[in-house]
Amino acid sequence: MLSAFLNAFRTPDLRRKLLFVLFIIFIFRMGSQIPAPGVHVANVQSCLGDEANNTGIYNLINLFSGGALLQLTVFALGIMPYITASIILQLLVVVIPRLEALKKEGQAGQTKITQYTRYLTLGLAVLQATGIVALARTGSLLQCEKPLLHEDSTATFLIMVTTMTAGTAVIMWLGELITERGIGNGMSILIFCQVVATFPASLWEVQKTQGWWTFGVVIAIGLAIVGGVIFIEQAQRRIPVQYARRMVGRKMFGGSSTYIPLKVNQAGIIPVIFASSLLYLPAMAVQFNQTSDAAWVSFIADNFVTGDHPLYMATYFFLIIFFTYFYVSITFNPQEVADNMKKYGGFIPGIRAGKPTQDYLSYVLSRITLPGALYLGLISLVPLIALVLIDANQNFPFGGTSILIMVGVALDTVKQIESQLQQRNYEGFLR
Repeated sequence: MLSAFLNAFRTPDLRRKLLFVLFIIFIFRMGSQIPAPGVHVANVQSCLGDEANNTGIYNLINLFSGGALLQLTVFALGIMPYITASIILQLLVVVIPRLEALKKEGQAGQTKITQYTRYLTLGLAVLQATGIVALARTGSLLQCEKPLLHEDSTATFLIMVTTMTAGTAVIMWLGELITERGIGNGMSILIFCQVVATFPASLWEVQKTQGWWTFGVVIAIGLAIVGGVIFIEQAQRRIPVQYARRMVGRKMFGGSSTYIPLKVNQAGIIPVIFASSLLYLPAMAVQFNQTSDAAWVSFIADNFVTGDHPLYMATYFFLIIFFTYFYVSITFNPQEVADNMKKYGGFIPGIRAGKPTQDYLSYVLSRITLPGALYLGLISLVPLIALVLIDANQNFPFGGTSILIMVGVALDTVKQIESQLQQRNYEGFLR
């Protein structure tokens, strides 16, 4: 991987793209450190230091904001509204025929869906910013008695909501700039930067609270987890496809061999986000009903808030498995793949075209999805198990959403760099 980056910096065109990406990342991180108007910075920092263990309910959003959410910065919402909007649009494409027709129109339809994603992102950003600022006004965001805002007025509230929403729009623009003028997917790189930003602090927190011996053990376990994640993320089942020869005019087409790559982790990180978001709902309901004496409030507070209860872990694990099967079923359509193969004269050796091909793809996909779902569930449980075994906070660096994002984005970016290097440094048969 390092050799790929070194060779990229030796190529002028790639060097300009990489420097442009680094410049955008610098601007992005600067915005994540600038407080929004009206925020009492000293009190926020004091509350963060005193109540660091009481912010688990916002852990997922805080992770995707690089720690900017709880500091109430300009980019406090981070990339989370865009991620949520993208997931919603992906689900709606399957449900709404008009969106499905747009998807089949190619680049023009995809551009329209991207535009809808932007509008939905801004709408979600307004809702999330309103909720976060409202919690900050009441002191519930950090469970702190000190005022987080200089002035608790409607004007300050509206200014902060507008600023955070505008920050989300700027983040979308920065991500699209990276995609157009840099290397890799812009939004993925920005997510990667936000996750990596909290990684050193989380790792050092383990050393300060547990000592060097536990720190070394965590590093060793972390390296093993990273190796396992890389192995699974690269694993795929390649289904061979043969295309029959066709005579079009005086030319012969087809006769080529290719394959359909079915990844073991076909769903990516989406099931983890679904499961985490769903489990945050009861915890958030408890927070707004803290004065209630109802039995369900006590049950949820005892089992579904801290994250170290066996019932919470079991529910989290089975939700990830369920959402993995659900998301794979809506993103990979065996019938559509079989119809396209039949249309262009393709077939799987030993399998008849049409319905038998569809049944075979469904069979293989169902068998591959199980180990992928178990893998996602086990990786996501690593921080929760660490919370019990070494008494680490819920930002345990190795495992869960953070390690999946870091490894996945890093592998994808390196692949794109290597592909562009091969285009510029192609060696022929003769040297």
